Amino acid sequence: MTGPGTLQGQAALVTGASRGIGRAVATALAEAGARVYCAARSRDALEALAAEIGGEAVVLDVTDDVAVWDALENIHERLGGALDVVVNAAGVFGIARCAEETVASFDRHLQVNLRGTFLVIRAALPAMLEAGRGLIVNVGSVAGRRAFPGNAAYSASKFGVRGLHEVLLAEVRGTGVRATLVEPAATDTPIWDPLNPDANPGLPSRAEMLRPEAVADAVRYVAERPPEVRIPLLQIERA
Repeated sequence: MTGPGTLQGQAALVTGASRGIGRAVATALAEAGARVYCAARSRDALEALAAEIGGEAVVLDVTDDVAVWDALENIHERLGGALDVVVNAAGVFGIARCAEETVASFDRHLQVNLRGTFLVIRAALPAMLEAGRGLIVNVGSVAGRRAFPGNAAYSASKFGVRGLHEVLLAEVRGTGVRATLVEPAATDTPIWDPLNPDANPGLPSRAEMLRPEAVADAVRYVAERPPEVRIPLLQIERA
């Protein structure tokens, strides 16, 4: 069953919540009744979103080990236990071919998209395992299973997320903790703004992309399944 209040009483953490898919997910989970901790680096955007959805702003850089540990410890203390839902939606994206990609950009993709996802999982998972419940949703990408020219850094990070997720699935099976990898196709978010896809025939136009709300609806669907239902992978494409 879906609808208002289906996640009433649950607590969710959404990274990358200041814009794009993360913002849409935070809004969707709040509409379902969850208390949402909105995490990102942009304080002003987070506080505005938190006020809009009745959530809480958590100023957090997922590449900062201390910040991640401190934030999750603080949330766990306030809740008196584990989060019910964790959504790893923070990410960076750029396009450059292997012969042109910089080491700094490659490292940044791995730090945010892969290492940041691991850090949040590592900080949130022990409490979930102790409680015997919880859901971790990792936002991957079609570029985490298919090769596209110019995606050297991005695909490396998202293929890595897929591998990390597969190990997580194997380790939480039978514990009561669930995990889902959501892999959307190109989605119309501000992450595309520097690339101006409508002016580049090698990229999908914004009209051809998914809307972030569609991805958020998928995440909400997963979060609203009964505890005995596992959805290991959910791939989303534009019809």
